[in-house]
Amino acid sequence: MNIQAHRKDEHVIIAEKLYQKEAANDLEYVELLFDSLPELSLEEIDISTTLVSRPISAPFFINAMTGGSPETGKINRRLARAAADNDLPFATGSQSVALADPSATPYFTGARQVDPNGFILGNLGASHGLDSALAAIDMLDAQALEIHLNPAQELVMPEGDRSFYWQKNLSEIIAGLPVPVLVKEVGMGISPKTLRKLQQLGVSYVDLSGAGGTNFVAIENQRRHEKEFAFLQNAGLSTAKALLAAQQFAESFSFTASGGIRNALDIVKCLVLGADNVGISGLFLHTLIKQGDDGLDYLIKNLKVQVAKIMLLLGCRNITELHQEKYLLSDQLLSFKKQLSN
Repeated sequence: MNIQAHRKDEHVIIAEKLYQKEAANDLEYVELLFDSLPELSLEEIDISTTLVSRPISAPFFINAMTGGSPETGKINRRLARAAADNDLPFATGSQSVALADPSATPYFTGARQVDPNGFILGNLGASHGLDSALAAIDMLDAQALEIHLNPAQELVMPEGDRSFYWQKNLSEIIAGLPVPVLVKEVGMGISPKTLRKLQQLGVSYVDLSGAGGTNFVAIENQRRHEKEFAFLQNAGLSTAKALLAAQQFAESFSFTASGGIRNALDIVKCLVLGADNVGISGLFLHTLIKQGDDGLDYLIKNLKVQVAKIMLLLGCRNITELHQEKYLLSDQLLSFKKQLSN
C-alpha cells in the first residue's frame, strides 16, 4: 500500500480516536426563540432545500470523509448505501490518491456502484488543475465537485505541501468544469478574508467547514513524532463564528455549514444563521463504526423527523422561513459579530 493510501487509514483511525460527543462549534451559544402557538401541523413542514443549486430532500448530507485504501473503500460503499437509502447527497474524500495511482480507483467508484442514481460529489485539493478535476468527476459520474482548501493541514502533515499557489487552479476549474464547484475548508473555518478572494474568483458555493468537529490539524499532529503543532489545534473560526462572519456575503454565495454537527438542533441553528444546507462527517462515521449500517440508517431517519419538529416549534414551514428567524447570541458571539463590522 502506498503512503497516500496508508494515510487514509490513519485518518479514519485517528479521527475516531479524537471524536468528541460534545463538539466545540459554539452553536450552544446561539439561542432560538420558540413559538408555543405555531398554528402548524408536522405534515406541513417542508425540510427540502438546495445544495449547489440542486434540490435535495433534506437540509443535510453525508460530507467528505475518506477513500483510497481497501478499508476506506468499504466505508465509502457503506456511506453511499446509506445515502441511497435515504435520498441524501454523498461526498467522497479526496480522490487525489486515485489520480496518482489508478489501482485505488475502485475504492471510490464503489460508491457509485451502490448509489447508481444518487447525487454524488467528488473531491480534490486546490493544488489540482482542470484536467484532474475533469478526471475526478468522470471517475464518479459526479454531479458536483468539492475543492478543499487545507493549508494548515498540509503544513502540519509531515509529507504535506509547502507551496500554495491555488487561485489560478480554482479560476480554471470553475470556468471549465461542467458541474458546480463547492469550495470548502477542512475544519478551520473560512474567514471573510478568504471569502473576498473567492468572490473575485467567481465561486458561488462555499462550505464554511468551521472548527469544532473533525480536526485535521489535530489528526496530522498525531502523525508527527514530536506532536509539536498542538498549539494550532484550537485555531480557526468555529462553525457558529464562520456562519456569522459569512452573513455579510449572503448575496454572493450559497453556504454549506459543517463542523461538529451532532444533532438536529445544530442543523437548524446553522440554517437559521444563513446556511442553505449542512454537511455531516464525523457523527456519521462514528455512528457507522459503533452502531453499524442499521444504526446510521436510524440516525439519518431520526434527524429528518427531528429537524421538522424543531421547525414546527419555531413556527417555520420551510427553510426560507428559517432564514428569517430571529435568534440571540451569547456576549462572546455578539462581541465577535460587532468586531467584524468595525
